[in-house]
Amino acid sequence: MPELDPEDAKLIVLARGALGRSRSGQGAAVRDLDGRTYAAGAVTLASLPLTALQSAVAAAVSSGAEGFEAAVLIGGAPDDPGIAALHEVSAQAAIVFARTDGSVIEEKYE
Repeated sequence: MPELDPEDAKLIVLARGALGRSRSGQGAAVRDLDGRTYAAGAVTLASLPLTALQSAVAAAVSSGAEGFEAAVLIGGAPDDPGIAALHEVSAQAAIVFARTDGSVIEEKYE
C-alpha cells in the first residue's frame, strides 16, 4: 500500500490518541474542508451509544464543519454507522482503516 499523505498520517496519530484516552477499543479522527481536525473515541453510555467515527463526525458538525476531506477509523468495521454519517455530509470523503499500531489496513475513496 502506498505511503499515506502527511495529513492522513496526522489523522492516524490523532485517532490513536483518542483510542488511548477513551479506552473504548475504537479511535477516529476526521479532517474538515478547512483542514481542521477532530478526534474521538467510542461513547458507551446506555443513553448515548456512539462509535468513535460517529463521535468525531458529531464533534465536527457541532463545531460548524460543512464537509469532510478524510477520516481515519481504528478498531472499527467497514459497516460502522459513522461511515454513513461521514458520507451524508461528504460523499467523496476518503476513509482509512487502521490497526491500533497505526498501520493501514485499507484506504477507501468513495
